[in-house]
Amino acid sequence: MNRKLTATAAAIATAAALTLTGCASMTEPFNDAPIERKDDSPAEVYSMPDGFANVATKCDRHGNRIYTTRGGDSGGGGKAVAVVANDPSCAKR
Repeated sequence: MNRKLTATAAAIATAAALTLTGCASMTEPFNDAPIERKDDSPAEVYSMPDGFANVATKCDRHGNRIYTTRGGDSGGGGKAVAVVANDPSCAKR
């Protein structure tokens, strides 16, 4: 009977430990890099026909143009980013 009690206590302790450590990641911060400045100004968006990915573009404060897109309806679930360095249409701020 002593073995059953010990085995049951060990099983309960193991289940409790796994449950408590599993929840630890829910309370941790995201550990993102610090943000010095954030640019929430509107982007120019090119809306593509249904099923194709839309494209957004805007200039950063260094004179570079940034293009970004998300996958369309048919399979392209990934995201793409392109940067055109020293774009003449982007003024440095």
